[in-house]
Amino acid sequence: MKQSLAALAEKLNCRLIGDGSLTVERLASLKSADPKSLVFVDDAKHFDFAVASAAAAIIAGNFAASLGGESATEKLTAKTRKPILISPQPRLAFARAAEFLREPAAKGRGIHSSAIVAASVIGSNVDIGPRAVIGEQVHIGDGTTIGASCVIADGVTIGAHCRIDAHVTIYANTTLGDRVIVQAGTVLGSDGFGYVRDQQTGRYQQFPQIGRLVIEDDVDIGANSTIDRGALDETRIRRGTKIDNLVHVGHNVQIGQDVVIAAQTGLSGSAVVEDGVVIGGQVGIADHVRIEQGAILGAQSGIPTGKVIRGKGVVFWGTPARPIREYLKELAFLSRSAKKSR
Repeated sequence: MKQSLAALAEKLNCRLIGDGSLTVERLASLKSADPKSLVFVDDAKHFDFAVASAAAAIIAGNFAASLGGESATEKLTAKTRKPILISPQPRLAFARAAEFLREPAAKGRGIHSSAIVAASVIGSNVDIGPRAVIGEQVHIGDGTTIGASCVIADGVTIGAHCRIDAHVTIYANTTLGDRVIVQAGTVLGSDGFGYVRDQQTGRYQQFPQIGRLVIEDDVDIGANSTIDRGALDETRIRRGTKIDNLVHVGHNVQIGQDVVIAAQTGLSGSAVVEDGVVIGGQVGIADHVRIEQGAILGAQSGIPTGKVIRGKGVVFWGTPARPIREYLKELAFLSRSAKKSR
């Protein structure tokens, strides 16, 4: 959607250098840019490449205006011959620009004729796709989209302006907040993996899985992920958390605000992940683990049962996970030992 640079600068809280009346229509990489696109550069060493690109305008960091002297603006404009939007966080400004350049989603399609919708509360401007099934006493907020072949079970609550993509299954009594995105094939609120072993027969009996799942506002969930409801209480994903594809979250797990979880990670039952944690791909988190605020788990880390990981901003790696400096020292020691033994 076409936007003037002056309007974008105001919306993004950027300093504009150059002609604000010029318009851009889309985002692009430096390689694929054309005269209607906007690019970004967050490293000074790539600035000349951005200048030489075909882009109409550039979002750049503060370094782009650091030419010195009162004539910095004139020097910059003469050098680039492109308008520049200066931001202390150019990558973030570029990501936010996508919201303003994106074409509005098609609305007004309403409920498809092949959808099955039981007695439920449906808000305004809600789209329900082909072959979707909506159960009894479901609440769907204004402006939400339900994709094709979704199954929304009885008693589910979905907030406003959510996007539920095709083939998503949401089990009974699950609650989603506002602006939640759930990508295709994901399953929310399924039974947790909890069993009790009969010591006499060796057989397993499922422990009751009668809790609920609560997903708060502004959570994104990738494709083909699964999040189990609580066994007796609840599983909860708090505001702003972002979950990648193929992630499994077990029963009773508590995930804090603004957590990032990369693909193929698994969290076992009753694990607790506090606010601001970053979890890399293929991380294995055992039951009753606590990851404290701001910790960073490197890819393929393993955290044993009951372990507490603490250290805001500290990177942990390996199995069992430990601070990366310690992990690298151990690797170096093993390497030296192997060489000596040859």
